[in-house]
Amino acid sequence: MNKHIFLDRLTAFVGSWIAGNKKFFAKSIESPTLQEQIACIELSIPSIDTEGIFDVNAKTPAGKLDPAFCVAQWKGNDYPTIIFHHGNNERPFDFKKGAKNTFWQIFINTPEKLDVNLIVVRAPFHNCTLKEYQNSMVELGNFAAMIATSAKINEELIMQIRKISLKPIITSGISLGGWVTNLHRAVYNTSTAYAPLMAGTYLGELFLKSKYRKMVSGIAHHNPETIRKVLNFNRVFENKNTTNVFPLLARYDQFIEYDLQRKSYNGYPLNTIETGHITGAINSNVLRKHVIHVLQSFDKESNI
Repeated sequence: MNKHIFLDRLTAFVGSWIAGNKKFFAKSIESPTLQEQIACIELSIPSIDTEGIFDVNAKTPAGKLDPAFCVAQWKGNDYPTIIFHHGNNERPFDFKKGAKNTFWQIFINTPEKLDVNLIVVRAPFHNCTLKEYQNSMVELGNFAAMIATSAKINEELIMQIRKISLKPIITSGISLGGWVTNLHRAVYNTSTAYAPLMAGTYLGELFLKSKYRKMVSGIAHHNPETIRKVLNFNRVFENKNTTNVFPLLARYDQFIEYDLQRKSYNGYPLNTIETGHITGAINSNVLRKHVIHVLQSFDKESNI
């Protein structure tokens, strides 16, 4: 067993122990599908004209939620935009050394400054403690609403930026954020390009087949088709035939299983890194280069 596999499996074991009886979907597996969730969500975002953190009020099938987004860098209308979605249980607005924040590590904590607009979306249930987050994730409907709401915010951001700028917009995200990235593409496909990092379209399989299943309740394991119906969106994704998806997967990933999730990307240029999920997530230089490469492909005049 190599170190990449070992670290992923250790993380799953520790996560399962910490969760105890608060494992994913332990209370309820009732939920609209991701697409149905998006169709029901009502929200609006503030105008983007300056840097800062902006709260969003969202009405969802899971109730009123409190997502937000941060304009970390706004260069102006004549610059391309990267909209990024964080990973599970991250704190995307915590811009300091040691913070659990892949957005900061990839785009901010680097001497390589980018001439782009940088926006990061904070998913619902990520403005609270780990215990509070776990208490919410015992219901599948809350988890699905979290993913769907972030995808909806992405669409609202794109629509607003399109009104003031003709420059490319790249939607990207890691792990949880990668699922959001792909879901937005499956439902809307309005971003110039998509760069999902360590995610796919078979989201249900993450909880049913991968090592992540250790953190999932018995009720979910005993009702696999319900989980698949709510969370898998591979067929909707496949119906979009635009060549604007540039995925990155980790070969030894024990959560986003390589051989399974790469089927999401048949016909698209897949970038494979020789890491696991944990070791891939901390490889900021490789992740940054991948997203920048995607942006450069669509913005030939850029100085990036």
